[in-house]
Amino acid sequence: MTINPDLQGRSYPAAEVYDVGREKIREFARAVKATHPAHFEVDAAMALGHRDLVAPPTFAIIVAQRADAQLIEDPESGIDFSRVVHADQRFVHHRPIVAGDRLVAELHVDGVRAMGGGAMITTRSEIFALSGTAAGTEAGNEPGTVAREAVATATSSILVRGEEQ
Repeated sequence: MTINPDLQGRSYPAAEVYDVGREKIREFARAVKATHPAHFEVDAAMALGHRDLVAPPTFAIIVAQRADAQLIEDPESGIDFSRVVHADQRFVHHRPIVAGDRLVAELHVDGVRAMGGGAMITTRSEIFALSGTAAGTEAGNEPGTVAREAVATATSSILVRGEEQ
């Protein structure tokens, strides 16, 4: 199956909420060998002005890859994940990710470029922290609304190899 060129311009809505917990931050920090005390000790994070543990910058990949999965799993995409090579990943942080954040990501397909028998696909995940509840919020939003605060933008490029590659 070939990659659907009509993917370009498509967006996938924010889906599942990712709850950022202290242990998730600590485990990720250990995995990527991030050693700053603010990733492990609440007091160290608070001393830097954060309300709780602060995640390493690449922690955003967890939420971004969940958003990317919507594209990969879309039967209309034509993507065979066994043929995917991750080519590039970039982050622009709007604010740090901290324990207690409830994150969602909207996925946008910014580019689809045919390359031989395959294609290069560029996506952008806009990651937001949610606040509020179905009954209203502490932040003064209308009842039933949820506010979104921009946290990070993750841009990713994947190469989907053609069948002969």
